[in-house]
Order: sequence, then structure tokens, then C-alpha cells
Amino acid sequence: MKKRFNVLVTRRLHTSALDELKRKCNVSLHIGKIPIPKKNLIDKIKNMDGLVCHPYDTIDKEVIKNSKNLKVISTFSVGFDHIDVNFAKSQGIKIGYTPEVLTNATAELTIGLILDVLRRISEGDRIIRNKKWNQIFGAYDYTGTEVSGKTIGIIGMGRIGREVARKANGLGMNIIYHNRKPISKRIENMLKAKYVSENMLYKNSDIISLHVPYNNDTHHLMNSKIFKKMKKTSFLINTSRGKIVNEKQLVNALMKKEIQGAGMDVYESEPVKRNSPLLKLENVVLAPHVGSSTNETRQKMSDITARNLILALEGKKLLYSV
Repeated sequence: MKKRFNVLVTRRLHTSALDELKRKCNVSLHIGKIPIPKKNLIDKIKNMDGLVCHPYDTIDKEVIKNSKNLKVISTFSVGFDHIDVNFAKSQGIKIGYTPEVLTNATAELTIGLILDVLRRISEGDRIIRNKKWNQIFGAYDYTGTEVSGKTIGIIGMGRIGREVARKANGLGMNIIYHNRKPISKRIENMLKAKYVSENMLYKNSDIISLHVPYNNDTHHLMNSKIFKKMKKTSFLINTSRGKIVNEKQLVNALMKKEIQGAGMDVYESEPVKRNSPLLKLENVVLAPHVGSSTNETRQKMSDITARNLILALEGKKLLYSV
């Protein structure tokens, strides 16, 4: 009889994925609506062979050191900056993640934020709900900005950046981008995208959309110096990682009208603090980190997360490993 491994799941997965885990493992499932407190996580993980975690779980050195039997960490995300990857690997622990399946959903949300903030859709919704429609009299009292013909500057031309470019083409936008190195001419031609320097992108973009991973090089990539380089009529969109943007300096730039607006799905601190000045700004559209939050994508992510964990416990190659 095969050994049944002990597995901790920190947040509910899709039913099909949970069922697969339960067929092969003894599953301990955290069903609370907030992340497991660190003290409880350390206590629960002590005798676990596998861990399924989420971006809100901090899997640092202290947590890993207290998990003597841990063989694999499978995260329900494309990002893994919440895990001390180097230390985990030094302990022989495999790490699985879920790239590729989030591409379309995140790109769709990016386009949604662009349309929302430029056309002031959420702002209009608030006007109606607050019964202020009758206060809009003049032809220019409530005007937005068309996206067609505008230049979108994409920072990071990976899978999601390319999908945003493809969708932006359909809206009649001009596409420029900056990446660590240019993509192939074939893909550039297909996407009608032009490689430019960072400075050229900041100065010439009507919309800047961020699609880079978070690391030391990208920490606060967008800051007061950059906002001053951008057009006063430009918009910033972030569906990547919160700490890529210096939020305090973004708020300052928005209040001083150094840029026109922003659409955000990710933040330096999540959930957003109740006293965050972002909440007081009308020229910002805020989404609660839902880039991958579609039924279709979440099922795929759940299935990959479960398969990564099971494959690792069986000593096999993961579908996607860090």
C-alpha cells in the first residue's frame, strides 16, 4: 500500500483539485476567510509533507525551518515572492507555481482597467448611485478619453505583456514597449510593437502598463522621478506586483496632476489599508487583486497546483517548477 502523504492547504481550491488531493493525501484544509496567522501556520506545518499556499501566505525561513518533513511547496499563483525560494531549495524542497494559465484573464483585466479609468466608467457609476446625475449639465462636465489612437507603453513583454499588446491592437492603439531585451522581429511585427528605451516610453506613452516580476531591480520602479517624465495626460496601469509602484509618490503625482489617472489591481500592502489616500482619489480605479479571478482560470490554477504537489511527492517532474 502506497504511503499517504500529509498535506496542508491554506485556502480552498476548486473541488476537482481538492478531490484529487484527497484521493492520494491526508489533507488538512484551512477554511477561514483570512490567511493563517504565522504562529498557527508554523504549528500546522510541522508534520506536513506538502504545502499548498497562496500569495497572502508568507512562507519565509522561519516557517520552512519548522517543517522538518516538507518536500514540496505548491503555490496557487504565478508569482512566488512570498516564498523564500533560495532557503527552500537549500533544504531540498521543490517549488511549484502556475504560470501561463493566467495570461488571458490578467490581460483582459488590464484592458478593462484601461477602458474604465480613461472613460471614467466607475466614476460615472458613483455619480448615478449618489443621485448626482442631474448635476451634469454642460457638454464638458463629464468627458473621458478615447483609447483608439493612443499609445500604450508596455513595460515587460512576457506572456501577459504580449497578450495585452494583442488586445490593444484590436482597440486601435499604438504599441511601444521596453523589455530587458527586444523580442524577436517576427513577434514585433505580429504585435505591431516597437521597442524603445525606458525614457522614450515614459515620455511618449499615453498609457503605461506594467507587466514585470517583482525583484530588487523592479522595487519602486515607478516613482516620483518617473512620474515627472510622463505626460500630464497619461495613465498608469498596474496588474503586475504592488511594490513595483511607490504608492505614496503615485498619490502625490495624481494629486499634483503630474499624471491624469491610474488603474490598479495590486498594492504595496494587501488588503489596502482603510486609511489609504488612494481611496479618496476620483481619478483612480481600484480592483481587489483579481487579475486571475475568472472561473475558468481559477479551475486551471487549482488543477495545476494540485498536480504539481502530487507529482513532487511521487518523486516526479513538476508541471511548472521554480
